[in-house]
Amino acid sequence: MRVVKPLLLALGFGLSATALAATQIQLDTTAKGAVINKNIYGQFAEHLGRGIYEGLWVGPDSKIANTKGFRNDVLAALKDLHVPLIRWPGGCFADEYHWRDGIGPRDKRPVKVNTNWGGVEEDNAVGTHEFFDLVELLGAEAYVNGNLGTGTPQEMAEWIEYMTAEGKSTLAELRRKNGRDKPFKVHYFGVGNEAWGCGGNMSVEYYTNLYKHYTTFLKTPANNTPKWIASGSHSDDTSWADYMTANIKQKMDAVTFHYYTLPTGKWDVKGAALQFPESEWASTMQRTLAMDTFITNNKKVMDKHDPEKKVGFYVDEWGTWFDVEKGENPGFLYQQNSLRDAIVAALNFNIFHKHADRVHMTNIAQMVNVLQAMILTDKEKMILTPTYHAFKMYVPFQDATAMPLKLSNVPDYKLGDVAIPAISATAAKAKDGNVYLALVNANPNKAEMAEIKLDGIQINSVSGQLLTADAMDTHNTFAKPEAIKPTAFSAKGKNGKLSLELPAKSILVVKVQ
Repeated sequence: MRVVKPLLLALGFGLSATALAATQIQLDTTAKGAVINKNIYGQFAEHLGRGIYEGLWVGPDSKIANTKGFRNDVLAALKDLHVPLIRWPGGCFADEYHWRDGIGPRDKRPVKVNTNWGGVEEDNAVGTHEFFDLVELLGAEAYVNGNLGTGTPQEMAEWIEYMTAEGKSTLAELRRKNGRDKPFKVHYFGVGNEAWGCGGNMSVEYYTNLYKHYTTFLKTPANNTPKWIASGSHSDDTSWADYMTANIKQKMDAVTFHYYTLPTGKWDVKGAALQFPESEWASTMQRTLAMDTFITNNKKVMDKHDPEKKVGFYVDEWGTWFDVEKGENPGFLYQQNSLRDAIVAALNFNIFHKHADRVHMTNIAQMVNVLQAMILTDKEKMILTPTYHAFKMYVPFQDATAMPLKLSNVPDYKLGDVAIPAISATAAKAKDGNVYLALVNANPNKAEMAEIKLDGIQINSVSGQLLTADAMDTHNTFAKPEAIKPTAFSAKGKNGKLSLELPAKSILVVKVQ
């Protein structure tokens, strides 16, 4: 792999280092922040479009190589991401999903209509057992989203029992009849989804009463009790996190939050995934950086009622949302994925790290073929997206300990009415004992310099990966599957400092040695 040695380096060679004003980054490696929970890099697989069917699941009889019905090529790619957690079955789909439809012989499962996503037939081939096959094949944790919208407390309680019961109850024996002797490990369980919208158009007061009603009857063995998750709000609305943390005092481990980045901010015409103007690059970056303010404001209201931070704030849907690709079913939410998406992902990672004291989980929407996907498939073919590469570059930050950063002299990227910081950064001490630093240059036109000083350790060199490209919408296709991918990067320090030139529209993740 080609090693990138920018004109940069702390040695002062070349004109670039002197021509560019440098962002100053100071990091005290002796200071410890919150642990960056690995589930901040969680994934989301909803029964939507070609996300599960074809994207993940082809069935055990498919000519496409598979394990227990799941594509081997996709499984291998996801294993390389160290996927920590998967949320399933939705999304809006969850509040119309009846778990008994997805157990037993597949050829006898009922066929339903997916009313939320395209009105297509849902044959329930992927149900509870198949989902747990997937998470176990990947070594991931399971986040199951229960049906509050069209379900009942009894139905939800029985699903919990079916999954977790150890004895010889009728439901435990039914699970065994369907091929699973030992209970499934349910790490997280969500009570409804988007209760303010597709989950029932509820008020927070009504949902809070329902949450307390339903969770009263959700009972598990002591050694298999999930974290209980309440459906929260979205965008700039803090009222749900405020009201629920004030009024739910038991069986609530987290409140969720959803936010999608739309270039235009308008749901009817969101903006194109490719061939977009620079104005939509700028607006996309500005809108995605609003995540920091949204999290900050929700944390403030939660701190009033939960100063010990026992309740997590889970951003369990986030990502870019563009206009559907031409020729695609509008209900399938298929969109291409470019360098812009990777930059959005990295900016959000840095924000989540900053708030790791409350943000213990996030789930990008979605895993395969839907919205800001890691992977795109076309029958037997598969490609990795720039967002996939961003996730892989950030793997060392899973369960790492965040380190506070001080940034100064940060230049703005300006276009029209938009002005945002060009440079974003994060740092952490990983489980391997090394310090990792991630830098993002959101300016699509101009390289930026960063001068880094690390108190507490001597910088000798850094090595890692750089992701960038010439065009803002550079993307991989089935004809050119490696049009964009990371390249190797290395640099040397001098006198305890490191000077790096960050190319325009780039992500850099390095290990400090």
